[in-house]
Amino acid sequence: MTSLATDTRAGTPSGLADRPRARRTRRAGRGLVSNVVVALLLVIVMYPLVWLTLGSFKTQDEFLNEPFWSLPSSWSLDNYSAAWTAGGLGTYIRNSIVAVFPALGLIVILGVAAGFALEVMVFRGRAATLLLFLAGIMVPGQMILLPLFTIYFRLHLTGTLLPLIITYTAIGLPLTVFMMATFFRAIPREIFEASTLDGASILRSFWSIGFPMVRNAIFTVALVQFFFIWNDLLIALTFTNSSSLQTIQVGLLNFTGMYGAVDYGPTFAAICINVFGTLALYMVLNQRIMRGLTAGSVKG
Repeated sequence: MTSLATDTRAGTPSGLADRPRARRTRRAGRGLVSNVVVALLLVIVMYPLVWLTLGSFKTQDEFLNEPFWSLPSSWSLDNYSAAWTAGGLGTYIRNSIVAVFPALGLIVILGVAAGFALEVMVFRGRAATLLLFLAGIMVPGQMILLPLFTIYFRLHLTGTLLPLIITYTAIGLPLTVFMMATFFRAIPREIFEASTLDGASILRSFWSIGFPMVRNAIFTVALVQFFFIWNDLLIALTFTNSSSLQTIQVGLLNFTGMYGAVDYGPTFAAICINVFGTLALYMVLNQRIMRGLTAGSVKG
């Protein structure tokens, strides 16, 4: 009895005193595990990029006779020059730009306008129309390639980049309309009602109020569609029937040297230009993407 009273007067019992220490130990352990997991994921993500970069400076002999972890003997840009000139990478990038950006512009303009009409405007059948757009998401792209190729051939559109622009626009619209309708749903209806009372037409409300208010969401949707279209291989491989029309992904697939032999140095250099170019674009627009992803999460 005396010892218990003495422990109580001296302070908290030893069991209670150990609890904060145990909590700090567990918290430190969880933090260490989290740091290890993050470091491991970082290594998994960064290792292919580092390996790709080192490979873009190696010669063909180093690829064939040296270990894969060895460093290049020189840091010359000859592989990049060969990829751009002899490999025709400049032509592939130009074709991708010509095919991707007009389709992306049509996807954004038509998708944002359709999302505004289906969510803000009131008319009979708008719910059914939105469901029709959503049904387009469920159609596999592989199923429509052969019918589309037949149609483009009969319309004499083959041999140009128009089939790519039309197909990319049609495939990208359903998801864009659905996402933009969701973002417009988060805007209070009172804003558009006030613009109508002030005498604004529906087009004025769209261009002056609706479009600017979802600009971060537009950046997000546009970048998602850009990566999908830019990295497309199947559609571009189906509708490009000559090397002068090949996009960058098809060009990289056929990036071979004389007699079909793969020249690994220029190939890795071409892949580096493609990968790090799109990665730089994402890093520049990263903050707008984050704001756009949360723009429609809270209403009001």
